[in-house]
Amino acid sequence: MDAKMVFPVLIAFAISALLGPIIIPYLRKLKMGQTERIDGVQSHLKKAGTPTMGGLIFLLSTVVTSLLYVKDYPKIIPILFLTLGFGIIGFLDDYLKVVLRRSDGLMPSQKFALQLVVTAVFTFYVLNFTDVSLTMRIPFWRGHYWNIEWLAIPLLFLAVIGTVNGVNFTDGLDGLASSVTIMVATFFSVVAIGDKSGIEPITCAVVGSLMGFLLFNVFPARVFMGDTGSLALGGFVAGTAYMLQMPLFIPIVGLIYLVEVLSVMLQVSYYKATGGKRIFKMAPIHHHFELCGWSETRVVAVFSIVTALLCLIGFLAL
Repeated sequence: MDAKMVFPVLIAFAISALLGPIIIPYLRKLKMGQTERIDGVQSHLKKAGTPTMGGLIFLLSTVVTSLLYVKDYPKIIPILFLTLGFGIIGFLDDYLKVVLRRSDGLMPSQKFALQLVVTAVFTFYVLNFTDVSLTMRIPFWRGHYWNIEWLAIPLLFLAVIGTVNGVNFTDGLDGLASSVTIMVATFFSVVAIGDKSGIEPITCAVVGSLMGFLLFNVFPARVFMGDTGSLALGGFVAGTAYMLQMPLFIPIVGLIYLVEVLSVMLQVSYYKATGGKRIFKMAPIHHHFELCGWSETRVVAVFSIVTALLCLIGFLAL
């Protein structure tokens, strides 16, 4: 193990921990309060007014820490671009919703178009300015890679945008997206260090910056990450997976993200097909468990433990 990689974790943690008390009062002053659904989980109504857009805390921390290492680790650049690019899309969405009071934020078509542009720039950079190939490691088959030739590019777009939206749906409880993604980022950090892949400073920075952010985001949260944070984390997970040639590992270690997206898709499809019937009490699925009587902290703990176990399976799959 590379002991030097403890430093980006510590630096990013310290920056997040210091930024929290500066940024949270500022967000509160801008009236960046979260609105809660009246028809949702009733215990969430007391959260109305909690400042959102707190993803700025760990996004800034990750960017600053990564920039300290970028000269010696140029492979950080595409991951940093994807993280920051999606973070900016989330920031625009949050800003329109919360500050300009446009209830829907960015229109779905605008959001999707921006996501396509950011993903396209990432793809172009990886293919033209790095030695990383789009052939993919096959889980549970050591040393074997899958080359799907030109189909790799549409798959990349699907994987990136799907992962980003999966993390976005996961962000619905205090500390949920943060806790789950710390596990995933730790998994990628161990793989990156073991492979000497050249991206380890950013994966370690995300672990540290999220630990710092969790000081303010655990139940009862003093700040929510908003789309600023959840889209940035989705960009980070997808970008890292591609730089390690491990997109096929996302459904393993990021299974929670996948289940959250599928629960929404199933709920909406079933609701339309049956004229108003539901599969789950509420989607995304973390709200279903709450309405079944689980406390918010229990859902977060169980989802985090499941992700930790999935990451151990991910190591076996290597």
